Amino acid sequence: MKLTNYTDYSLRVLIFLATKNSNELVNIKDVADAYAISKNHLMKVIYKLGKLGYVETIRGRNGGIRLGKAPELINIGEVVRHTEDDFHLVECFDKEKNTCILSPNCGLKHVLNKALTAYLAVLDQYTLQDVIMNQDNIRDLF
Repeated sequence: MKLTNYTDYSLRVLIFLATKNSNELVNIKDVADAYAISKNHLMKVIYKLGKLGYVETIRGRNGGIRLGKAPELINIGEVVRHTEDDFHLVECFDKEKNTCILSPNCGLKHVLNKALTAYLAVLDQYTLQDVIMNQDNIRDLF
């Protein structure tokens, strides 16, 4: 399973913000510079994270962004589900676009579905707090 850049960037933004003081406002340029990612891409990501409540955005001259929830309340599996376009690992997962002649009798889709379910179940076991346990070391990398 490969995550889209959108999900990757979403998780990176959350990690960056989680290593900051909870009251500290960060601007998007700081995040973009830290990861060498396009500011325009990050603006879309941060907008969605704000809509989902993971990020709080403060407008204005002294504005910025910060986490909208405590790191221990942000579930990694939930973030991935909200930021991925789809989980169609193979064509037959998409009933509208499926043209595979094997679909009616193929057992592979059941195996892949079980693998996807297990993958998401593992992600569901972790919060943002879990992935920033070494936040001092992470902060030094920025």
